[in-house]
Amino acid sequence: MTVPDNPRQLSAEIFRVVTGTSEPIYRQLIEQLRRLLAGGQVLAGDAMPSVREVASELGVNPMTVSKAYSMLEAEGLLVRRRGLGMEVAAQSDGNSDLESRLELLRPGLERIAVEASQLELEPKAVIALLTSILKGK
Repeated sequence: MTVPDNPRQLSAEIFRVVTGTSEPIYRQLIEQLRRLLAGGQVLAGDAMPSVREVASELGVNPMTVSKAYSMLEAEGLLVRRRGLGMEVAAQSDGNSDLESRLELLRPGLERIAVEASQLELEPKAVIALLTSILKGK
């Protein structure tokens, strides 16, 4: 994947956190960026919002955002631009196929399956609810 001539400046609004879950906020940020990359909403060369901007928008500690960015950099998904902040690294197109994108959903769906089982819900009812949510109803 090539880096565009006019990279976009991403807003902190690309991230959402869910408090009260067992998943740490920094992991939520990492997983969200992975999904945005796989889905094509975030592209190579896009400038990431600053740590301060994300922390302020989400109401979280800046160290939490910094940790997520550092881990994404170590993974090769982000690169540091001296004096300019972080940007999305050039990626191969391999992450955007349907199978890879579905695999990114697996952990969340496995948690839902466990919860549905504990609530003794029928698969058809859970699937109907998910379908309704996906359609925005």
